[in-house]
Formats: sequence, structure tokens, C-alpha cells
Amino acid sequence: MSDFFANYGLIILLVVLLVFMFWSSRRRMAKQKLEQEQRARQTVPGAEVMLQGGLYGTIVSYDPDNLDQPAIVELAPGVEIKVHSQAILRVVAPTDDVVVTEDDYLPETTAPADDVVVVEEISPVVDDTRTTGDTVDPGTEPGTKPQA
Repeated sequence: MSDFFANYGLIILLVVLLVFMFWSSRRRMAKQKLEQEQRARQTVPGAEVMLQGGLYGTIVSYDPDNLDQPAIVELAPGVEIKVHSQAILRVVAPTDDVVVTEDDYLPETTAPADDVVVVEEISPVVDDTRTTGDTVDPGTEPGTKPQA
């Protein structure tokens, strides 16, 4: 019996490792397929998603049957971009058949504060010193040298 394991032990170990690797990869692929199908069911217009670049947006159109067709994602009201359908990393907030309107995105407008001061005119800053430290007489013409 020990002769058998001495001659074929390494081959048996190799076969067991190959079977384990095959079983593990098939299990992982099946799990990924289920996750992809679940993501495709949740990826419907109105769902909030995160793109691979880290941008968040709301899906406007998406075709789960044709992944080569770009998905259209609205980042802000009126700002729609085309992205590859596989650039959708995950669904952040699945839709519950709730219609989101532009009014939900707009902040409430407030009246301006009463203590706001409006500045009419800003006067330019004039440097009255020369590099030597002399002061300039305001009555002299610009570009003339001061008289000693």
C-alpha cells in the first residue's frame, strides 16, 4: 500500500486539486451570474445607480437584453450622459415605482437677507511709494521725476 502512495500519491493530489479548482470556479461563476441577473432586474429607469467613476445618477433608459447599447443616466436635472451599460457599478436605491420629478431636486427658494450690504464701486489701490522709499506728491503728473 505504501508503494502505491509513493508512486501515485503526487498524481492523486494533483487530480484532487484540479477537481477542487474546477468546482470552486464553477461555483464562483454561478454566484456572479446570479448577482448580475439581480442587478439587471434592479436596473430600471428611475433607479439611482453608482457608476464606476464614482458618479451617482438616475437611470433614464437601459436595455438589459442588449448590453452593447449605451445606458442613459441623468446626473442632475437636465444633465444626461451616455455610458456603457457595464459601467453601472451597482444600484444604490432601487425604484419602488415612485415617480421622481424635477421639483424633488430643486432646493426651496428663500428671500434675500435684510442685512446684505451692496458695494456700489470699488476704488483702485494706489501705491504712493517708490522703490527708494520716497513719497509721491499727489499734485505731480504721472511719469515725471520728483524734483529734489
